[in-house]
Amino acid sequence: MVEYTDGSVVAQISATDMRMPIQYALTYPERADAPVPRLDWSESATWNFEPPDFQKFPVLKLAYEAQEAGGSATCTLNAADEIAVEAFLAGNIPFPAIAATVAETLDRIPNRDPQTIAEVLEIDRASVRLRAG
Repeated sequence: MVEYTDGSVVAQISATDMRMPIQYALTYPERADAPVPRLDWSESATWNFEPPDFQKFPVLKLAYEAQEAGGSATCTLNAADEIAVEAFLAGNIPFPAIAATVAETLDRIPNRDPQTIAEVLEIDRASVRLRAG
């Protein structure tokens, strides 16, 4: 959901399946048939919205902080998260180490204001090298 300055909210709502928002991002502005179940609006549904639990989801807190910091922070966060999750899935680090790895990478890679795609890719490579090395 996105809240605009006038207070209105626009939401992308679909079945709980990441294929839908990914497809939308890849095919925008077109809309293509998606291989996900359709929502049945005739069924009763309840949605509960609660504040995020940053204790339970520490990387979410880091993501909010990276967004606030601007610049290349979100690029660094993404690269570090990919490497940390890969290490977790390979059994090389425990699950809680994902957040610690991302936080350390954000601390060690300087936040910059990239002006080109090449600069963004270099920031990504530097973040990956730090974590993979």
